[in-house]
Amino acid sequence: MLQNIKSSYFVRLIYTFVEEVQKLRLVRYNKSMQKNLDISIINYKFFKGNYIIYESNGIGKEYYGYDDTLIFEGEYLNGKRNGKGKEYDWNGKLEFEGEYLNGKRNGKGKEYDIFNSKLKFEGEYLNDKEWVGTGYDENSNIIYKLNNDMNGNGKEYYEDKLEFEGQYINGKRHGKGKEYNWFDGRLKFEGVYLNDKKWNGKGYDLFGNIIYELKDGKGLINEYNYEGKLEFEGEYLNGQRNGKGKEYWDNGKLMYKGEYLNGQRNGKGKEYYDNDKLKFEGEYLYNQKLRGKYYSNGKLEYEGEYLFDKKWNGKGYDENGNIIYELINGTGKVKEFNYKGKLKFEGEYLNGKRSGKGKEYWDNDTLKFEGEYLNSKRNGKGKEYWNGKLKFEGEYLNGKRNGNGKEYDYNGKLKFEGEYLNDKRVVWIIFIKYS
Repeated sequence: MLQNIKSSYFVRLIYTFVEEVQKLRLVRYNKSMQKNLDISIINYKFFKGNYIIYESNGIGKEYYGYDDTLIFEGEYLNGKRNGKGKEYDWNGKLEFEGEYLNGKRNGKGKEYDIFNSKLKFEGEYLNDKEWVGTGYDENSNIIYKLNNDMNGNGKEYYEDKLEFEGQYINGKRHGKGKEYNWFDGRLKFEGVYLNDKKWNGKGYDLFGNIIYELKDGKGLINEYNYEGKLEFEGEYLNGQRNGKGKEYWDNGKLMYKGEYLNGQRNGKGKEYYDNDKLKFEGEYLYNQKLRGKYYSNGKLEYEGEYLFDKKWNGKGYDENGNIIYELINGTGKVKEFNYKGKLKFEGEYLNGKRSGKGKEYWDNDTLKFEGEYLNSKRNGKGKEYWNGKLKFEGEYLNGKRNGNGKEYDYNGKLKFEGEYLNDKRVVWIIFIKYS
Protein backbone atom coordinates (compact mmCIF):
# COMPACT_ATOMS: atom_id res chain seq x y z
CA MET A 1 0.00 0.00 0.00
CA LEU A 2 2.81 2.43 0.89
CA GLN A 3 4.42 1.89 -2.51
CA ASN A 4 1.24 3.06 -4.27
CA ILE A 5 1.21 6.46 -2.58
CA LYS A 6 2.75 9.14 -4.81
CA SER A 7 4.12 11.30 -2.02
CA SER A 8 7.89 11.73 -1.96
CA TYR A 9 8.43 10.68 1.64
CA PHE A 10 6.82 9.34 4.76
CA VAL A 11 7.26 10.44 8.33
CA ARG A 12 6.85 8.30 11.40
CA LEU A 13 5.17 10.54 13.94
CA ILE A 14 6.41 9.68 17.42
CA TYR A 15 4.44 10.86 20.40
CA THR A 16 4.62 10.48 24.14
CA PHE A 17 3.16 12.05 27.27
CA VAL A 18 5.29 14.58 29.10
CA GLU A 19 3.66 16.16 32.14
CA GLU A 20 0.32 14.82 30.87
CA VAL A 21 0.65 16.78 27.60
CA GLN A 22 0.94 14.98 24.27
CA LYS A 23 4.14 16.02 22.45
CA LEU A 24 5.56 15.25 19.03
CA ARG A 25 8.89 14.37 17.41
CA LEU A 26 9.67 13.56 13.76
CA VAL A 27 11.87 10.91 12.12
CA ARG A 28 12.19 10.69 8.35
CA TYR A 29 12.27 7.39 6.40
CA ASN A 30 12.59 6.70 2.68
CA LYS A 31 9.69 5.29 0.71
CA SER A 32 10.94 1.71 0.74
CA MET A 33 11.07 1.87 4.55
CA GLN A 34 14.50 0.25 4.45
CA LYS A 35 16.66 3.16 5.48
CA ASN A 36 16.52 5.91 8.07
CA LEU A 37 17.85 8.90 6.14
CA ASP A 38 20.54 10.94 7.87
CA ILE A 39 18.75 14.26 7.76
CA SER A 40 17.04 16.60 10.20
CA ILE A 41 13.42 17.71 10.19
CA ILE A 42 13.45 21.49 10.51
CA ASN A 43 11.07 24.39 10.14
CA TYR A 44 8.03 22.11 10.20
CA LYS A 45 4.36 23.07 10.45
CA PHE A 46 1.16 21.01 10.61
CA PHE A 47 -1.78 21.61 8.30
CA LYS A 48 -5.01 19.69 9.06
CA GLY A 49 -2.91 17.28 11.11
CA ASN A 50 -1.32 15.57 8.11
CA TYR A 51 0.83 17.85 5.98
CA ILE A 52 4.30 19.11 6.75
CA ILE A 53 6.51 21.75 5.16
CA TYR A 54 10.08 20.46 5.03
CA GLU A 55 13.25 22.33 4.03
CA SER A 56 16.69 20.68 4.12
CA ASN A 57 18.75 23.35 2.35
CA GLY A 58 18.93 27.06 2.95
CA ILE A 59 17.70 28.89 6.03
CA GLY A 60 15.78 26.90 8.64
CA LYS A 61 14.98 26.43 12.29
CA GLU A 62 15.18 23.60 14.83
CA TYR A 63 12.87 23.18 17.77
CA TYR A 64 13.15 21.21 20.98
CA GLY A 65 10.81 18.29 20.36
CA TYR A 66 8.85 18.39 23.61
CA ASP A 67 7.68 22.00 23.74
CA ASP A 68 8.65 23.52 20.37
CA THR A 69 11.25 25.82 21.94
CA LEU A 70 13.56 27.30 19.30
CA ILE A 71 17.06 25.86 19.77
CA PHE A 72 18.71 26.82 16.45
CA GLU A 73 18.21 29.09 13.50
CA GLY A 74 20.52 29.47 10.55
CA GLU A 75 21.80 27.93 7.33
CA TYR A 76 21.65 24.27 6.28
CA LEU A 77 23.11 22.07 3.60
CA ASN A 78 21.89 18.50 3.11
CA GLY A 79 20.05 18.63 6.39
CA LYS A 80 23.07 19.68 8.46
CA ARG A 81 24.06 23.02 9.91
CA ASN A 82 26.34 24.72 7.38
CA GLY A 83 27.11 28.40 7.33
CA LYS A 84 26.06 31.00 9.88
CA GLY A 85 23.71 30.22 12.73
CA LYS A 86 22.63 30.77 16.32
CA GLU A 87 22.06 28.29 19.15
CA TYR A 88 19.69 28.82 22.07
CA ASP A 89 19.22 27.01 25.36
CA TRP A 90 15.88 25.56 26.48
CA ASN A 91 14.96 28.91 28.05
CA GLY A 92 15.50 30.78 24.81
CA LYS A 93 18.79 32.44 25.80
CA LEU A 94 21.49 32.86 23.17
CA GLU A 95 24.24 30.31 23.75
CA PHE A 96 26.33 30.55 20.58
CA GLU A 97 26.47 32.47 17.31
CA GLY A 98 28.92 31.78 14.54
CA GLU A 99 29.86 29.47 11.69
CA TYR A 100 29.18 25.77 11.12
CA LEU A 101 30.44 23.02 8.85
CA ASN A 102 28.80 19.57 8.55
CA GLY A 103 26.76 20.13 11.68
CA LYS A 104 29.65 21.24 13.91
CA ARG A 105 31.01 24.57 15.04
CA ASN A 106 33.77 25.44 12.59
CA GLY A 107 35.14 28.91 12.00
CA LYS A 108 34.51 32.16 13.83
CA GLY A 109 32.12 32.21 16.74
CA LYS A 110 31.04 33.61 20.09
CA GLU A 111 29.87 31.64 23.10
CA TYR A 112 27.76 33.15 25.89
CA ASP A 113 27.08 32.33 29.51
CA ILE A 114 23.42 31.28 29.63
CA PHE A 115 23.12 32.47 33.24
CA ASN A 116 24.12 36.11 32.69
CA SER A 117 24.25 36.35 28.85
CA LYS A 118 27.81 37.70 28.99
CA LEU A 119 30.48 36.77 26.46
CA LYS A 120 32.28 33.60 27.51
CA PHE A 121 34.55 32.89 24.55
CA GLU A 122 35.32 34.59 21.25
CA GLY A 123 37.49 33.20 18.51
CA GLU A 124 37.68 30.26 16.13
CA TYR A 125 36.34 26.71 16.49
CA LEU A 126 37.43 23.43 14.94
CA ASN A 127 35.16 20.36 15.05
CA ASP A 128 33.09 21.82 17.91
CA LYS A 129 36.20 22.66 19.99
CA GLU A 130 37.55 26.06 20.96
CA TRP A 131 40.70 26.42 18.88
CA VAL A 132 42.03 29.99 18.75
CA GLY A 133 40.66 32.82 20.83
CA THR A 134 39.99 34.37 24.22
CA GLY A 135 37.99 33.25 27.23
CA TYR A 136 36.31 35.62 29.69
CA ASP A 137 34.95 35.44 33.23
CA GLU A 138 31.62 36.82 34.43
CA ASN A 139 33.23 40.26 34.88
CA SER A 140 34.51 40.28 31.29
CA ASN A 141 38.11 39.80 32.40
CA ILE A 142 40.38 37.74 30.15
CA ILE A 143 41.01 34.41 31.91
CA TYR A 144 42.71 32.42 29.14
CA LYS A 145 43.92 32.54 25.57
CA LEU A 146 44.01 29.62 23.18
CA ASN A 147 46.32 29.08 20.26
CA ASN A 148 45.73 25.92 18.22
CA ASP A 149 44.11 23.59 20.75
CA MET A 150 45.44 24.94 24.03
CA ASN A 151 49.10 25.75 23.66
CA GLY A 152 50.48 28.20 26.19
CA ASN A 153 48.94 29.49 29.40
CA GLY A 154 45.33 28.72 30.20
CA LYS A 155 42.70 28.10 32.85
CA GLU A 156 40.08 25.40 33.40
CA TYR A 157 36.77 25.88 35.17
CA TYR A 158 34.08 23.63 36.56
CA GLU A 159 30.66 25.26 36.96
CA ASP A 160 32.39 28.66 36.69
CA LYS A 161 34.83 27.80 39.50
CA LEU A 162 38.57 27.80 38.83
CA GLU A 163 39.91 24.25 38.74
CA PHE A 164 43.33 24.64 37.12
CA GLU A 165 45.66 27.33 35.84
CA GLY A 166 48.96 26.74 34.12
CA GLN A 167 50.73 25.73 30.94
CA TYR A 168 49.50 23.50 28.11
CA ILE A 169 50.90 21.74 25.07
CA ASN A 170 48.52 20.20 22.53
CA GLY A 171 45.62 20.50 24.93
CA LYS A 172 47.37 18.72 27.79
CA ARG A 173 48.68 20.10 31.05
CA HIS A 174 52.41 20.40 30.51
CA GLY A 175 54.69 22.63 32.53
CA LYS A 176 53.99 24.66 35.64
CA GLY A 177 50.50 24.67 37.04
CA LYS A 178 48.16 24.84 40.02
CA GLU A 179 45.15 22.68 40.71
CA TYR A 180 42.27 23.83 42.91
CA ASN A 181 39.26 22.30 44.54
CA TRP A 182 36.49 24.08 42.68
CA PHE A 183 34.11 23.47 45.59
CA ASP A 184 35.95 25.70 48.07
CA GLY A 185 38.81 27.17 46.03
CA ARG A 186 41.58 25.61 48.10
CA LEU A 187 44.91 24.73 46.49
CA LYS A 188 45.21 20.98 45.88
CA PHE A 189 48.48 20.72 43.98
CA GLU A 190 51.22 23.01 42.78
CA GLY A 191 54.13 21.99 40.62
CA VAL A 192 55.07 20.67 37.20
CA TYR A 193 52.95 18.51 34.88
CA LEU A 194 54.11 16.17 32.14
CA ASN A 195 51.60 15.09 29.47
CA ASP A 196 48.64 15.68 31.80
CA LYS A 197 50.33 13.88 34.73
CA LYS A 198 51.46 15.39 37.99
CA TRP A 199 55.24 15.06 37.92
CA ASN A 200 57.10 17.32 40.36
CA GLY A 201 55.32 19.20 43.09
CA LYS A 202 53.41 19.25 46.36
CA GLY A 203 49.90 18.30 47.36
CA TYR A 204 47.88 20.03 50.09
CA ASP A 205 45.05 19.07 52.45
CA LEU A 206 41.96 21.06 53.42
CA PHE A 207 44.00 23.17 55.85
CA GLY A 208 46.86 24.00 53.50
CA ASN A 209 49.28 21.46 54.96
CA ILE A 210 51.63 19.59 52.64
CA ILE A 211 50.49 15.96 52.59
CA TYR A 212 52.65 14.56 49.80
CA GLU A 213 55.45 15.41 47.42
CA LEU A 214 56.14 14.03 43.97
CA LYS A 215 59.57 13.79 42.39
CA ASP A 216 59.81 12.65 38.79
CA GLY A 217 56.27 11.29 39.04
CA LYS A 218 57.05 9.11 42.05
CA GLY A 219 55.86 9.17 45.66
CA LEU A 220 53.00 8.49 48.04
CA ILE A 221 49.93 10.49 47.13
CA ASN A 222 46.43 11.40 48.30
CA GLU A 223 43.77 12.27 45.73
CA TYR A 224 40.54 14.08 46.58
CA ASN A 225 37.27 14.41 44.69
CA TYR A 226 35.54 17.69 43.81
CA GLU A 227 34.01 17.89 47.31
CA GLY A 228 37.38 17.56 48.98
CA LYS A 229 36.78 13.98 50.12
CA LEU A 230 39.59 11.43 50.01
CA GLU A 231 39.28 9.39 46.82
CA PHE A 232 42.60 7.53 46.62
CA GLU A 233 45.75 7.04 48.64
CA GLY A 234 48.72 5.01 47.56
CA GLU A 235 51.86 4.77 45.48
CA TYR A 236 52.68 6.73 42.33
CA LEU A 237 55.26 5.94 39.67
CA ASN A 238 55.62 7.78 36.34
CA GLY A 239 52.82 10.09 37.38
CA GLN A 240 50.25 7.28 37.76
CA ARG A 241 48.93 4.84 40.31
CA ASN A 242 51.55 2.10 40.47
CA GLY A 243 51.95 -0.25 43.40
CA LYS A 244 49.63 -0.58 46.38
CA GLY A 245 46.73 1.74 47.02
CA LYS A 246 43.21 2.28 48.32
CA GLU A 247 40.07 3.84 46.87
CA TYR A 248 37.16 5.24 48.90
CA TRP A 249 33.42 5.84 48.50
CA ASP A 250 32.03 9.35 49.01
CA ASN A 251 30.91 8.32 52.50
CA GLY A 252 34.51 7.57 53.46
CA LYS A 253 34.08 3.78 53.35
CA LEU A 254 36.72 1.65 51.68
CA MET A 255 35.88 0.81 48.05
CA TYR A 256 39.02 -1.05 46.95
CA LYS A 257 42.44 -1.98 48.21
CA GLY A 258 45.07 -3.74 46.18
CA GLU A 259 47.61 -3.37 43.42
CA TYR A 260 47.84 -0.98 40.47
CA LEU A 261 49.78 -0.78 37.24
CA ASN A 262 49.84 2.30 34.98
CA GLY A 263 46.81 3.80 36.71
CA GLN A 264 44.67 0.67 36.58
CA ARG A 265 43.84 -2.15 38.96
CA ASN A 266 46.24 -4.98 38.21
CA GLY A 267 47.11 -7.91 40.40
CA LYS A 268 45.52 -8.90 43.69
CA GLY A 269 42.80 -6.79 45.24
CA LYS A 270 39.51 -6.56 47.10
CA GLU A 271 36.35 -4.59 46.40
CA TYR A 272 33.81 -3.50 49.02
CA TYR A 273 30.24 -2.26 49.02
CA ASP A 274 29.71 1.18 50.56
CA ASN A 275 28.67 -0.52 53.81
CA ASP A 276 32.09 -2.15 54.40
CA LYS A 277 30.92 -5.58 53.23
CA LEU A 278 33.23 -7.51 50.92
CA LYS A 279 32.09 -7.54 47.29
CA PHE A 280 34.97 -9.26 45.46
CA GLU A 281 38.40 -10.65 46.17
CA GLY A 282 40.77 -11.99 43.57
CA GLU A 283 42.91 -10.85 40.65
CA TYR A 284 42.51 -7.97 38.21
CA LEU A 285 43.88 -7.25 34.78
CA TYR A 286 43.59 -3.75 33.31
CA ASN A 287 40.81 -2.73 35.73
CA GLN A 288 38.76 -5.87 35.04
CA LYS A 289 38.18 -8.94 37.17
CA LEU A 290 40.24 -11.93 36.06
CA ARG A 291 39.45 -14.61 38.65
CA GLY A 292 38.16 -14.69 42.20
CA LYS A 293 35.16 -14.75 44.51
CA TYR A 294 32.09 -12.51 44.32
CA TYR A 295 29.93 -11.88 47.41
CA SER A 296 26.36 -10.69 48.02
CA ASN A 297 25.22 -9.61 51.48
CA GLY A 298 28.34 -11.23 52.94
CA LYS A 299 27.64 -14.61 51.33
CA LEU A 300 29.64 -16.19 48.51
CA GLU A 301 27.64 -15.85 45.27
CA TYR A 302 30.14 -16.87 42.59
CA GLU A 303 33.63 -18.31 42.39
CA GLY A 304 35.64 -18.77 39.22
CA GLU A 305 37.08 -17.04 36.19
CA TYR A 306 36.03 -13.81 34.49
CA LEU A 307 36.45 -12.60 30.94
CA PHE A 308 36.34 -8.84 30.43
CA ASP A 309 34.64 -8.49 33.83
CA LYS A 310 31.97 -11.09 32.92
CA LYS A 311 31.47 -14.33 34.82
CA TRP A 312 32.88 -16.99 32.54
CA ASN A 313 33.94 -20.33 34.07
CA GLY A 314 32.78 -21.00 37.58
CA LYS A 315 30.04 -21.90 40.05
CA GLY A 316 27.22 -19.93 41.63
CA TYR A 317 25.96 -20.42 45.20
CA ASP A 318 22.81 -19.69 47.17
CA GLU A 319 22.77 -18.07 50.61
CA ASN A 320 23.28 -21.46 52.23
CA GLY A 321 26.41 -22.23 50.25
CA ASN A 322 24.78 -24.72 47.90
CA ILE A 323 25.83 -24.78 44.23
CA ILE A 324 22.87 -23.56 42.17
CA TYR A 325 24.46 -23.15 38.73
CA GLU A 326 27.65 -23.64 36.75
CA LEU A 327 28.98 -21.54 33.88
CA ILE A 328 31.13 -22.97 31.11
CA ASN A 329 32.58 -20.44 28.69
CA GLY A 330 30.01 -17.92 29.87
CA THR A 331 27.06 -20.17 29.07
CA GLY A 332 24.42 -21.67 31.37
CA LYS A 333 21.44 -20.83 33.57
CA VAL A 334 22.26 -18.36 36.33
CA LYS A 335 20.89 -16.36 39.22
CA GLU A 336 22.06 -12.83 40.06
CA PHE A 337 21.66 -11.16 43.46
CA ASN A 338 22.01 -7.56 44.59
CA TYR A 339 24.21 -6.38 47.45
CA LYS A 340 21.39 -7.16 49.91
CA GLY A 341 21.26 -10.75 48.75
CA LYS A 342 17.94 -10.22 46.93
CA LEU A 343 17.36 -12.08 43.68
CA LYS A 344 17.50 -9.59 40.81
CA PHE A 345 17.73 -11.90 37.77
CA GLU A 346 17.36 -15.54 36.83
CA GLY A 347 17.67 -16.92 33.35
CA GLU A 348 19.97 -17.94 30.54
CA TYR A 349 23.52 -16.77 29.83
CA LEU A 350 25.44 -16.96 26.57
CA ASN A 351 29.04 -15.70 26.28
CA GLY A 352 28.81 -14.14 29.71
CA LYS A 353 25.69 -12.12 28.95
CA ARG A 354 21.97 -12.48 29.45
CA SER A 355 20.79 -14.20 26.27
CA GLY A 356 17.63 -16.24 25.99
CA LYS A 357 14.72 -16.31 28.43
CA GLY A 358 14.91 -14.68 31.84
CA LYS A 359 13.23 -12.78 34.65
CA GLU A 360 14.07 -9.60 36.56
CA TYR A 361 12.86 -8.75 40.06
CA TRP A 362 12.29 -5.63 42.15
CA ASP A 363 13.90 -5.32 45.60
CA ASN A 364 10.59 -6.36 47.19
CA ASP A 365 10.87 -9.73 45.39
CA THR A 366 8.02 -8.97 42.96
CA LEU A 367 8.45 -9.62 39.25
CA LYS A 368 9.80 -6.70 37.22
CA PHE A 369 10.20 -8.25 33.75
CA GLU A 370 9.97 -11.59 32.03
CA GLY A 371 10.90 -12.28 28.47
CA GLU A 372 13.76 -12.62 26.02
CA TYR A 373 17.29 -11.19 26.10
CA LEU A 374 20.20 -10.79 23.73
CA ASN A 375 23.62 -9.50 24.79
CA SER A 376 22.23 -8.53 28.22
CA LYS A 377 19.48 -6.38 26.69
CA ARG A 378 15.79 -7.07 26.31
CA ASN A 379 15.25 -8.37 22.79
CA GLY A 380 12.15 -10.10 21.50
CA LYS A 381 8.88 -10.52 23.36
CA GLY A 382 8.46 -9.60 27.00
CA LYS A 383 6.29 -8.25 29.79
CA GLU A 384 6.89 -5.49 32.36
CA TYR A 385 5.31 -5.40 35.82
CA TRP A 386 4.80 -2.83 38.56
CA ASN A 387 3.69 -3.83 42.06
CA GLY A 388 2.70 -7.23 40.72
CA LYS A 389 0.49 -5.81 37.97
CA LEU A 390 1.11 -6.01 34.25
CA LYS A 391 2.40 -2.68 32.93
CA PHE A 392 3.41 -3.52 29.36
CA GLU A 393 3.56 -6.48 27.01
CA GLY A 394 5.07 -6.46 23.55
CA GLU A 395 8.28 -6.44 21.55
CA TYR A 396 11.76 -5.14 22.42
CA LEU A 397 14.91 -4.34 20.51
CA ASN A 398 18.23 -3.39 22.15
CA GLY A 399 16.57 -2.90 25.51
CA LYS A 400 13.80 -0.61 24.30
CA ARG A 401 10.19 -1.07 23.28
CA ASN A 402 10.23 -1.55 19.52
CA GLY A 403 7.40 -3.04 17.53
CA ASN A 404 3.86 -3.92 18.60
CA GLY A 405 2.82 -3.60 22.21
CA LYS A 406 0.13 -2.93 24.80
CA GLU A 407 0.36 -0.54 27.74
CA TYR A 408 -1.79 -0.76 30.87
CA ASP A 409 -2.68 1.67 33.67
CA TYR A 410 -2.47 1.02 37.43
CA ASN A 411 -5.88 -0.65 37.40
CA GLY A 412 -4.91 -3.07 34.65
CA LYS A 413 -6.96 -1.30 32.00
CA LEU A 414 -5.57 -1.03 28.48
CA LYS A 415 -4.52 2.56 27.76
CA PHE A 416 -2.58 2.14 24.50
CA GLU A 417 -2.21 -0.53 21.84
CA GLY A 418 -0.06 -0.08 18.78
CA GLU A 419 3.51 0.38 17.59
CA TYR A 420 6.58 1.63 19.47
CA LEU A 421 9.93 2.98 18.34
CA ASN A 422 12.75 3.52 20.84
CA ASP A 423 10.35 3.41 23.79
CA LYS A 424 7.91 5.89 22.22
CA ARG A 425 4.47 5.33 20.71
CA VAL A 426 4.25 5.81 16.94
CA VAL A 427 1.75 6.18 14.09
CA TRP A 428 2.22 6.73 10.35
CA ILE A 429 1.23 9.85 8.40
CA ILE A 430 1.82 10.90 4.78
CA PHE A 431 4.74 13.27 4.27
CA ILE A 432 4.39 15.86 1.51
CA LYS A 433 7.48 17.66 0.26
CA TYR A 434 7.04 21.20 -1.05
CA SER A 435 9.50 22.97 -3.28
